[in-house]
Amino acid sequence: MPELTRRYIVMAMATEAPFDTHDPEAPFVLKPWKDPAALRALEAYRDHCYPELAADLTGWIRVISSGAKVRGGVGARNEMHLAARPPPAPRGASPRRT
Repeated sequence: MPELTRRYIVMAMATEAPFDTHDPEAPFVLKPWKDPAALRALEAYRDHCYPELAADLTGWIRVISSGAKVRGGVGARNEMHLAARPPPAPRGASPRRT
């Protein structure tokens, strides 16, 4: 997976600080192994990036999807929320008219 490279060192801060929404260099960390919403975000990102990176992300998504289910605190809350929602329409499907 040559397109997936480590670019940042991310670590927990000693104290919580507000996220600076105006800092264009601030990374936003998602954990797709622990949060089903993060996995969906990764899938959406894959669907909109250049082909080589999309291929690497597809491989990573397959590994995550076939691995053990691990949930963090936010991931568990998101999983309950997603379970209560209707499943998304298949890609390319037009909404039904009633």
